[in-house]
Amino acid sequence: MQTFHKKIATTALTLAGVLVLNACNDKFLTREPQGQYSPASLTNGKGIEGLLIGAYGMLDGEGIGGQASWENEVQNWVFGGIPSDDAYKGTDAGDQPEQSFIERYDFQATNGHIRNKWRGLYEGVARCNDVLDNLTNVKDISDARKKQIEAEAKFLRGYYHFEARKIFRYAPYIDEKAYDANDPNSTKLPNTAEIWPNIEADFTAAAATLPETQAEPGRPTKWAALAHLGKTYMYQGFDIATGAPNAAKLQQAKTVLDQVVNSGKFSLIDNFSQNFDSDTRNNRESIFEVQYAKSASDDGASTRGMGLAHPYASPWGCCGFYQPSQNLVNAYKTDANGLPLFDTFNNVDVKNDQGIPLDGAFTPDAGTFDPRLDWTVGRRGILYKDFKIHNSDFIRDQTYAGPYSPKKHVASKKNTLLGVGWQNLTANNYRLIRYAHVLLWLAEAEVEIGSLSRARDLTNLVRKRAANPADFVKKAIQGSTRDAYTETAEPAANYVIKEYPASVFASKESARKAVRFETRLEFAMEGHRFFDLVRWGIAADVLNTYVTKEGEKRTYLKGARFTKGKHEYYPVPQEAIDNAFKNGQPTLVQNPAYK
Repeated sequence: MQTFHKKIATTALTLAGVLVLNACNDKFLTREPQGQYSPASLTNGKGIEGLLIGAYGMLDGEGIGGQASWENEVQNWVFGGIPSDDAYKGTDAGDQPEQSFIERYDFQATNGHIRNKWRGLYEGVARCNDVLDNLTNVKDISDARKKQIEAEAKFLRGYYHFEARKIFRYAPYIDEKAYDANDPNSTKLPNTAEIWPNIEADFTAAAATLPETQAEPGRPTKWAALAHLGKTYMYQGFDIATGAPNAAKLQQAKTVLDQVVNSGKFSLIDNFSQNFDSDTRNNRESIFEVQYAKSASDDGASTRGMGLAHPYASPWGCCGFYQPSQNLVNAYKTDANGLPLFDTFNNVDVKNDQGIPLDGAFTPDAGTFDPRLDWTVGRRGILYKDFKIHNSDFIRDQTYAGPYSPKKHVASKKNTLLGVGWQNLTANNYRLIRYAHVLLWLAEAEVEIGSLSRARDLTNLVRKRAANPADFVKKAIQGSTRDAYTETAEPAANYVIKEYPASVFASKESARKAVRFETRLEFAMEGHRFFDLVRWGIAADVLNTYVTKEGEKRTYLKGARFTKGKHEYYPVPQEAIDNAFKNGQPTLVQNPAYK
């Protein structure tokens, strides 16, 4: 059977074939216009399945001509990583300057990256509505399959709207009742109403119909819909202005997330690192993954949106974006008891090789660390997956963006098609929601409205997995050539990590700090950090403290300022407002904070 991600890669060819077959007949005088889909080609089983795959196709950021995929990448490294305390823009000062504005909280409605993120998300919405609009006219598939197609389309529509609400706040909700493919004004709807209830409704409807398992990885299950519904509730779980918990929404989140846990369908995979490589995709921890594929003949479904965010050294050679911050590296320090330094982690920097040349002497920091550090960050003297030992040649400009490289999304050497196209393109899936997310969201809810003891148990499940010594990065010894090394049985660093004792969860304040810190350690460099800080209502405090300290190392961050009540969300793109005129008036309004 053809795998699902390959179906996404070949959707354009499949639909093109439909057009050719429709054109090649003896009724050439009445044939359909070339380059357009006829209603008949879409309102049958093959056509509607193709439309549905097209709706999935926007998950990876590809699909809009003239638009770079990293601007709409599902991993959100531009919008959720570089404006957070996890990462710098990286590379050098002159490359992709629009990202530099995002990193410094200089969000403008004319920023091309912001514009294209909006365009990509609403292209996804339009494709979902196209499926639902045409589905009622399809006669050659079973009612059961129709219901499944409807559920998958609503799941995807919920996802695209969730991202728009999370990123922009002032986002319109557009469904198939409003959508009319023949009326370009039909989707010009106002963006002033709260759309969380609509998103909840899409995920709820999807969960009611989707099966518990799918034959093809990449299609959502009932559990994926419930996990996304729980995530939607968690994003309403705190007042972003005050940080006060919303008990009603947290209870709703707890209810549906408990269903996922109690299903018995998921568990943490033994090794933390197995969540970040191609040969361990779709494992028992996976709840919903975005599927990627790459072959010698077709790289259109690969990780193109992450292409820039690879080390500068060979075999990648481009482009050094999305470099981990010193603050993030410091966060992985542990004390003598193997616990995080919640309040003091950033007082002293972990030793790094800033300014030390490729052949210069360097000994990695001898302190104690959480072992997830070296699966998350590439740092001097430590083996970088199975490629080579990390050194200064991994970095385009250390003076500008520091000495560290991103690691999680980079596929191992054995899973990179060396010698075929751009080496940065792989089939390393993105784990959009994994079981560890569910456990830590539940721990958050338990801290605020439930049991501190259960919150500790849930958090320690994640921490216990991180402490598995079989998964520690191993020490490597440099060989006679740059790429040569010998891996030893010793750990690469002094990894000391222990589960949280009851004393850390003795109060809400202490437990809250522990769960949030654990969330950062577990999901760093996965595109979530900025949005977590926002939903907790602590973005201004955390990020202004961050840029003040980091500005001493990265001079371009001096003077950067996160404005509370404004920078939690990005502005509505000016292009979207300009294109939303109906009867002489724009139907979209700008976020008041940007007027």
